[in-house]
Amino acid sequence: MSDTSSTDPEIWEKSAPEDRETEGPLDESEANPVRPYVDLGGVKILPREGLHLRLEVEEETQRVVAVGLDYANSTLQVQPFAAPRSSGLWHEIREQITDQVNRQGGRTTEREGVFGPELVAEIPVAAPQGAPGETRVARFVGVDGPRWFLRGVIAGDAAIKPDAAALVEDLFRSIVVVRGSSPMPPRDLIPLRMPTAPSTGPDDYTSL
Repeated sequence: MSDTSSTDPEIWEKSAPEDRETEGPLDESEANPVRPYVDLGGVKILPREGLHLRLEVEEETQRVVAVGLDYANSTLQVQPFAAPRSSGLWHEIREQITDQVNRQGGRTTEREGVFGPELVAEIPVAAPQGAPGETRVARFVGVDGPRWFLRGVIAGDAAIKPDAAALVEDLFRSIVVVRGSSPMPPRDLIPLRMPTAPSTGPDDYTSL
């Protein structure tokens, strides 16, 4: 078993809000079982007015690789990953995101957010030849939970406007991660699937 007090650079402390266990993102064991969640396998989403769901599917394998949530003139892409029981992934993954954005010609800034450290990325957008280059802003957030890691990518108004940011942050908080009991290597995507709609609750959402 790994000792989180070790000086081994591969051992990272978990990164999560102090109130994660009560305010989210929640583990399945912490969630209210009677709430009308939409079951997507590795995550459950609580419907709310104005929320639309999209599944991002890998073309070659037809595997669901991410959940897209359109809300408050913003998008929130979420992915749940298996993680070690006693150490976190977010510190290492932030470094990988920074390297990837830099290779694309963009830049990142790390700051402290409501979930802990987050990255604000300015990413170049392809423009027609001769047109001035543009960039889009995205926020990368992450939370280390019990044996899972939840990554979120926020774009649109919530990347730059405080009011929209608060709404999307609350949406991210409401997500429930279903790790399951099957052994999985750390960093493997927890399987996602087509949604199972709740029997009660708001119906203003789209499931594909």
